[in-house]
Amino acid sequence: MTSPALDRFLSQLPFSPDAFQIEALGYVDRGGSVVVTAPTGAGKTLVAEGSIALTIAKGERAFYTTPIKALSNQKFNDLVGDHGAESVGLLTGDNVINGDAPIVVMTTEVLRNMIYEGSAALDNLGLVVLDEVHYLADRHRGSVWEEIIIHLSQRTKIVCLSATVANPEEFTEWVRQRRGQCDLVVETDRPVPLTSMYMWRDRHRDGQVAMAPVFGKNGRPNGAIRKMLASSRGRHRRFSSPRRVAVVKRLGMESLLPCIYFVFSRKGCDQTAEEVANAGFELTSEAERIEIRAIAERHVAHLTPGDLSVLGFERWIATIERGAAAHHAGLIPAFKEAVEELFLSGLVKFVAATETLALGINMPARTVVLDSLSKFDGESHELLKASDYTQLTGRAGRRGIDSEGTAVVIFSPYVPFDRVTAIAARGANPLASSFTPTYNMAVNLIARYDSEEAHNLLGASFANFAVGHRLERLRANLVDRRRDAKTFRSAAECDRGDIWEITDPGGHAPKRQADMQLLQPGVVLKVADDTLVLLGRSWGGGQPKLSFTGVSARRLMIRLRDLPKAAHVVGEMTLPTPLRPQDGSYRSEVASMLETFVPVETPKPLFPDSGANGVHGCPDLDDHLHWADRARRAERDVRRLERRVERASTNDVAEKFDRIKRVLDGTAYTRGWALTERGVSLRRIYSELDLLLAETLRVGVFDALGPAEFGALASIFTYQARGGDVSQTPRAGFALEPMENIAEISELIGDRERREGLDESRQPDVGLVDSMHAWASGFDLADIFEVDDLLAGDFVRSSRQLLDLLRQIRDGFPTYRKVAHEALTLIDRGIVAVGEPR
Repeated sequence: MTSPALDRFLSQLPFSPDAFQIEALGYVDRGGSVVVTAPTGAGKTLVAEGSIALTIAKGERAFYTTPIKALSNQKFNDLVGDHGAESVGLLTGDNVINGDAPIVVMTTEVLRNMIYEGSAALDNLGLVVLDEVHYLADRHRGSVWEEIIIHLSQRTKIVCLSATVANPEEFTEWVRQRRGQCDLVVETDRPVPLTSMYMWRDRHRDGQVAMAPVFGKNGRPNGAIRKMLASSRGRHRRFSSPRRVAVVKRLGMESLLPCIYFVFSRKGCDQTAEEVANAGFELTSEAERIEIRAIAERHVAHLTPGDLSVLGFERWIATIERGAAAHHAGLIPAFKEAVEELFLSGLVKFVAATETLALGINMPARTVVLDSLSKFDGESHELLKASDYTQLTGRAGRRGIDSEGTAVVIFSPYVPFDRVTAIAARGANPLASSFTPTYNMAVNLIARYDSEEAHNLLGASFANFAVGHRLERLRANLVDRRRDAKTFRSAAECDRGDIWEITDPGGHAPKRQADMQLLQPGVVLKVADDTLVLLGRSWGGGQPKLSFTGVSARRLMIRLRDLPKAAHVVGEMTLPTPLRPQDGSYRSEVASMLETFVPVETPKPLFPDSGANGVHGCPDLDDHLHWADRARRAERDVRRLERRVERASTNDVAEKFDRIKRVLDGTAYTRGWALTERGVSLRRIYSELDLLLAETLRVGVFDALGPAEFGALASIFTYQARGGDVSQTPRAGFALEPMENIAEISELIGDRERREGLDESRQPDVGLVDSMHAWASGFDLADIFEVDDLLAGDFVRSSRQLLDLLRQIRDGFPTYRKVAHEALTLIDRGIVAVGEPR
């Protein structure tokens, strides 16, 4: 039985919703929370939209959270279209639009900050949508999702939307444990089926570019491709990677455009887009080129002609007018937003993009191409995981337009085809927690909860929940293996003596003293019911390895120690020469001879001590040794499991919190289970270098700085160069003495962290100080980019992160309110200033 509000929402849809969407909305309608996992493009957003409609109908507010600002802007526009501008707000740090509206879109960190600050905006909050909740695994930001799920009022229901993960049941059970009733809806089918193709260049066919399905109709790897590639091994390889322009040409011939071409480098994206634009493909008509220019100019209308010149606007627009574009984090938001609109409208047919495009932005394509199955993670090149492949290729196939989507993997001599098939097989990784306490989290927990409750909440993290589940499985396995070890040890016992004294530590029988004179090629052994002839022997591991054959003509390789003690020599044969034990025809000839072989009347024991008294003379010795081997292996497993249980029993999250608490005690931010005045200020700083910034402000390092210098120097707490390299010395003279002071403070904090067994906080990076000082001092982009090797998109993104930090300083530190506000005003201009979402 559904509510009138849900019936009304479903009846107004211009299409029939899928079964999983109706199921998920039913759970929300009945007052519960829900976790929805589904492939990209399957329609998870409809569940969010319906849940919002149900919440608004009850007179409650709804928040929609996303991991990135671009996605927040997109969702804001979508919801404005559905509910009207007066009913929808946006909070991203950059933008504050109608923040008191019934529906508010925000980045996840904004909601986390609201919770810690006890914002009144949460009073009538009925629903929170956590979009892209699989971001919880992100090692830099994933803790935020867990903080929200743990601390958000339990009367507020949540809708978690996730890409396909391997352990949705475990995650849902954790949410249910934390927040009460929560159901799981799993959709595995893509709305548009996906075909994975493999493309290569064939040198034997004049460089022809060819492609074939990665999998056959039976779903197994394409054997023809594997056979073809195997035939070309050697110094002169037949196959190579086709050029990107050649790939696009082939896609055009197969009617597989529009296309997103994933290239895992910004420079590669720019080059590829220009190469395709200049290749003469005629991807756009004259009318389309006029429309493209009009849309692009609308997106950059807030920029001056000088800024556009520095940004290379004419070169950029000349490329997209020809139907090709690049999309990566080095581009300014206006350029990226224009590309997104143009591609979605079908005017741009080709986009070369980095993997950031896969993060929720609505840009479906007919085809997705993966230029490589490996990418650089800042330290080394790593192969993509199956879940990465699923996420990237989720853009392939436009619902309602394409009957199928196509994913194309480009040949690489460095990635075997078997690895390609393993990655391309539909798969998902388990959702793993990255929850870790920070200084800011610690002071907020101390401010809101007593010690016992805070530690209970830390123990309630998904990290600890997953460890608890794993601990249950480990303990169950440990009980089983202990039982096995006891059973096997009992079965190994021998009435004639101590079986353990004659076995080596691995549980094997002792080296038996065989009559090696008997073990010559041609000797015939009776082994249980089989008659075997020795063809040859070799040595390894201190024991002879014997090559036998029998009447079946099969070759048997047996170590001397593995022969049963009851083995007997029953005669010998004269073997054909030369000896060829690996030759099947030779063994067949020997097998024929063996059929007419007559054994001697008195066999000789291969092991002379086999008739001895004690354990060696036990007729069941081989059985005893078999069970002894199994017992020792089970005991090794028991010791290994005991170590794993001991490690898993440690609450690493709470232990790290306690270490952080000791650092805060030592720096006088806490006293006992209470915050000092310093600790209260630290509650408002949400930065990776939160404690360092708080200490820097406390001791007055910034006191003598003007607004431009203040803003520039504050950038050291937010900026981090790509690749992790830290710039040490700024050129600006004003920064030298403050940086020396900050370095001293950083070293003191690092010393305390080392003493407490914590990882040291990263070093502040001065790489943006000079550029930001110039910008805050009124210089133009041309002046800045002429000196510094910066990409415009990096500069804008870094500037916006800095603006967010300056707002935190303005609102949390009264002493610096005026100078921080003035610094904000100087920096938030031109290319950095944010207009309303387009």
